[in-house]
Amino acid sequence: MSNDPNAEVDSALVSTRSVEVVVMALLLCVAIFLGWDNWRIGAGWAPDGPQAGYFPFYLSVLLGGASLFGIFSALRSAELRDEIFVGRSAFGRVLRVFIPTVLFVLLVQLLGLYFSSFIFISAFMVFIGKLSIWKSMLTGLIFSALMFYIFDVQFNVLMPKGPLEAAFGF
Repeated sequence: MSNDPNAEVDSALVSTRSVEVVVMALLLCVAIFLGWDNWRIGAGWAPDGPQAGYFPFYLSVLLGGASLFGIFSALRSAELRDEIFVGRSAFGRVLRVFIPTVLFVLLVQLLGLYFSSFIFISAFMVFIGKLSIWKSMLTGLIFSALMFYIFDVQFNVLMPKGPLEAAFGF
């Protein structure tokens, strides 16, 4: 978000209060689940000291209390209701990075890490960075080859491989 008074006003997509209430509600759900699970395994005091869930149970109680306090504070705050958390154009810029990243994760499952990295880096440089295709492909190739050399050759770390690596015998 820009503090420039001459910048165009971006239409609000969601308010800060909405985001805070949703995040606090999710934290409250986590706290309830953790509290229940730790109560199930034992959150009391045994003859030899605290049971396994004693400290985590009380931490989840604290998390739940803080979440409730946050929900009520956010609902009471008028300034949070009017504050823009993210505008439409800013959210569009986030999606321009998020969607290709999700596609990269899916491609890793199909094509392996190295070839997917080549595609991801090259496409990012062309479409987001507006660089020439040959520079983008060269950078993607060098990065993927260097990553292969470091992880597979030098460290012998098992990374997800696809059909291209299998064709070369790796």
